[in-house]
Parts: sequence; C-alpha cells; structure tokens
Amino acid sequence: MSKINEQLIDELSHLVRLELNTNEKIKIMKDLNRILDYIEQLNELNTSDIEPLIYLSPNQNVLREDIVNETMKKEDALNNAPKKDSDYIRVPKMISQ
Repeated sequence: MSKINEQLIDELSHLVRLELNTNEKIKIMKDLNRILDYIEQLNELNTSDIEPLIYLSPNQNVLREDIVNETMKKEDALNNAPKKDSDYIRVPKMISQ
C-alpha cells in the first residue's frame, strides 16, 4: 500500500476546502498512515474460513406481539387535568400565528 505524503494531504485538503497548517498536516498524515498500517496487518490474516458479518447479534427481527392495552380511561385523564373543555385537555397556547 502506498503511504500518505504531504502532497496527497495538500490535494485532499484542497478538495474538501480546508486550510491546514503544517502541524495539522503532519498529524493527519501520521493518523492516515497508522490506519493504512493497521489495514495491512488485517490483510495478512487468513479469513478464508470466516463468514462475513452481516449482523452484530445472532438475533434477527426479535419482535413482540403488538397488543393494545388501555392504560387510562379518558374520563380519568380529564378528571386529573387542571383545565378541560368537554373531551379535551386545555393547555396554554405556545405558538402565535
């Protein structure tokens, strides 16, 4: 694999419209080279017997049954409301038109 050099960093920074100082260029160059070195290490591993990872968990589509439960009756909710108007709870107006 080719190593990242300052010229490539300059080209990339121009493409993404970043102005980098010398210290930032050196730091980015070191970081990208470390990433490439790590990828080279991973490429050395024998992965022929390993299946590709599609899901992080062996569980797929773990769903529960959708059951509707009434948690509070409308009358009870209206009885606890500080202000109400027939079938609705009244709240202060938040948005003006």
